[in-house]
Amino acid sequence: MAVRAVVIEADGGSRGNPGPAGYGAVVRDPETGEVLAERSEAIGTATNNVAEYRGLIAGLEAAAELGAAEVEARMDSKLVVEQMCGRWQIKHPGLRPLAAQAAGLVSRFAAVRFTWVPRERNRHADALANAAMDAAASGAAPAAAVAEAREATVVRATGTDPATTPASWEPRPTEEATRLILVRHGETERTVQKRYSGRGDVPLTGRGRAQARATAARVAALAPSVAAVVSSPLSRCTATAEAVAAQVGNPPVRTDDDLIECDFGVWEGHTFAEVREGWAAELDAWLASTRVAPPRGESFVTVAERTGRAVDRLRSAYPGETVVVVSHVSPIKLVLRDALAAGDAFLHRLYLDTAGISVLDLYPDGGVAVRSVNDTSHLADV
Repeated sequence: MAVRAVVIEADGGSRGNPGPAGYGAVVRDPETGEVLAERSEAIGTATNNVAEYRGLIAGLEAAAELGAAEVEARMDSKLVVEQMCGRWQIKHPGLRPLAAQAAGLVSRFAAVRFTWVPRERNRHADALANAAMDAAASGAAPAAAVAEAREATVVRATGTDPATTPASWEPRPTEEATRLILVRHGETERTVQKRYSGRGDVPLTGRGRAQARATAARVAALAPSVAAVVSSPLSRCTATAEAVAAQVGNPPVRTDDDLIECDFGVWEGHTFAEVREGWAAELDAWLASTRVAPPRGESFVTVAERTGRAVDRLRSAYPGETVVVVSHVSPIKLVLRDALAAGDAFLHRLYLDTAGISVLDLYPDGGVAVRSVNDTSHLADV
């Protein structure tokens, strides 16, 4: 029976990049989560990206066989998602035929949407791909790989046999990462008073300016070469960014509106206690869901969408280079949440100091390595 809409979960990889490779794809009912089809194959020696494209193609073929009209394709490969959306160029000639084949399959559906998800949310396809890689390395039949992967998926869901789960660490590819040095702006009066400070353009205090100078020296020590300094347009960030730029060769400070703080709406300038007293129900709803916005404000889901766009632009514009990003507590938390594949509770448990520094590497294949979070060692004497 034909289905109207499906979700594809696809993944692929290799042991060695290139090395013994395989892919996995799962087609689900978007309402019930029921598995409608599985595909898994050992494909010999190939790269991670080739295997990922093969997984997507297999998932699209399975969806077409089911007669689906609408598809959401979910992958933890940022590269494949961005290339299929047309936002990243396909520079490797070996991927172009695969991308063309996938595009041809996409044209058979009424609508296709590509979504990047953390690997933690792509477990079933990841398990299928890992079992297929094992089969490629050992010469086992692909059918055996599917059976083993189904077992592995159950084990991961129940946690009954951690020894059988694939190692979480994999060697990164040889391509250079784009390094983002994330800097929260220096102190303001509102941060001292613990007041919601969103779109209001509050300047740095004297201590905040001292923090900016100390942060600039720390960034210069971390990164001898900086390609760009990008900042939220609010003055507390641009002042911090200018101090950093002066220490790293004076690249021009470029502003990006997508890096601005969350709009806290009517809560702007109030303390948490004042918000609790005046908007108790609204505050509870906001704390319970990132989809809820403060009254006349902005939800964290919306903030995450725009900070994601900013990060994607930086990855594309500065491949293999270091970029300093000066922003606010909410955007930086959301970037780190996504980089760590963490849940929304992370946002309320992570503390980011003013002028704290976090570092993450973004690899061309979509991999992410978080190097440090909220480094404040440079602020000891400020």
